[in-house]
Amino acid sequence: MAPARPSSDSNPRLVIQPRPYDHPDVRRLVDELYLEQIGRYGFADAPNEDPTEFAPPLGVFLVAYADDIPCACGGMRTYQPGIVEIKKMYVTPAHRGRGLGRRILDDLEQAARAAGAHRIILETGSRNTEALGLYVRAGYRAIPAYRDRDATINRALAKDLTPSPGADE
Repeated sequence: MAPARPSSDSNPRLVIQPRPYDHPDVRRLVDELYLEQIGRYGFADAPNEDPTEFAPPLGVFLVAYADDIPCACGGMRTYQPGIVEIKKMYVTPAHRGRGLGRRILDDLEQAARAAGAHRIILETGSRNTEALGLYVRAGYRAIPAYRDRDATINRALAKDLTPSPGADE
């Protein structure tokens, strides 16, 4: 599980915390994500995931707080042995452009390594150019769809993980 950590950038009040998927701050953020996806695509997956899928040791859900306000989130859950899936990545509009998505993604990748995963998969919408850019910059590459989804709307991506430095020591 990713530890809480204060920001090392210009906002010293930024903290990332693991939260249960049914935590009120998580619910608020994933509901906002759902509404944004409805606005962008006209439909979206309902935000009601099984909270146990994001529970340690095989999953985690993270919330970023700026001055104690929940402003970003993302989760990781086991897809199959050795492969985890990232879900529900979201940054509130007022906090975009500050690297919060990348920080959540980095912490989720660290948690995936700690859980023994060798690969991460995810989906994002074809119109979500910001998310697509983030994932490509982070080393994710396009893969064939792993769910029955419309390829004109959804993009599947994956990243093979390397062990953390010192993991074999």
